[in-house]
Amino acid sequence: MTMNCQELAAQIEKLQPDAMPGDVARLCLLLTNYVSNIEELVDEERLAEVWHEMGIRLQAATDQHAAMTEELEALSQASPDNFSMDQIWVLIRAIKVQSQVLQLYVGRPPVEL
Repeated sequence: MTMNCQELAAQIEKLQPDAMPGDVARLCLLLTNYVSNIEELVDEERLAEVWHEMGIRLQAATDQHAAMTEELEALSQASPDNFSMDQIWVLIRAIKVQSQVLQLYVGRPPVEL
């Protein structure tokens, strides 16, 4: 059996009936980028496994992003002319975290710094 995006969306709606259409579309993208072949998701057990793994990865990326946002907000109060090496490392880590989040959505490896 082959699966297309509409069928995957229907499966997601079964797993999460109260999901908004934008969330369903986002989950379709995340799940299809996570597996090498969308056909893996035809199997309900595999779909549940990938759903769980992606949920963990997304939560970790979200937590890192939230922490980094706080650091960047604090950093925005300083003058760039006076940045210390620690503040520059905050900027570099922020780029790396943003790259990890982007990787989840585009399915490409993160940029190595």
